[in-house]
Parts: sequence; C-alpha cells; structure tokens
Amino acid sequence: QVHLVESGGGLVQPGGSLRLSCEASGSSISIYSMNWYRQAPGKQRELVANDNSDRTIGYADSVKGRFTISRDNAKNTVYLQMNNLKPEDTAIYLCNARNHFDNSWGMGTQVTVSS
Repeated sequence: QVHLVESGGGLVQPGGSLRLSCEASGSSISIYSMNWYRQAPGKQRELVANDNSDRTIGYADSVKGRFTISRDNAKNTVYLQMNNLKPEDTAIYLCNARNHFDNSWGMGTQVTVSS
C-alpha cells in the first residue's frame, strides 16, 4: 500500500498561487492513477484533478484553466499548481492513489484563500 504525504498548503490572497505536493512512499506512483480531491466545511468531497494511469488528465469545471496536475515519477511525487485562487477554493486538499489493488489517501493540506 502506498503512503501519501501532502504539503504546500497555506493562506493566500485571492488571485494568488500555491503549489501542492504529494510525496509517495512504499510503491511507485507510475502504477497508479493519481488524484487531487478537496473537501470544504459542510460540502461533499470533490474531485479536483486526476492524472490517470493511461496518462489522461481531467479537471473539475470549477478549476479548469487555473489548476494543473503533474507528476514526477522519478521523485515519486504528484503536484497541483493552483493559480488565480478564489475564496471558494478554500478547502482541505487530499491526495489519492488508486489502482486495482489499492486506494490510498493522504491526510490532506489546508488551503485558505482570503484577503
């Protein structure tokens, strides 16, 4: 089972940027679909971006054109570059690794967008 640790969250003003990292250990991310979810207070967990095992990439409509998911298999790390952040992007961001044998989650990193 892969172990995931997110980092890079914080407080940022509207219009600002953050880059989240998800470092994996215990297994190579090359055999996983890697996903970023977010959960805001009182809301359901939402899939933000996914980098599938066939290397297709998808984004939630709410973040298209602002967020970019990428992976570095050599560093066993997945990133989420977030630009032009909005207050509604405030949430805990969670990294997920999924394949036929595993479905692992990190603990999350808090992103707060506020002036």
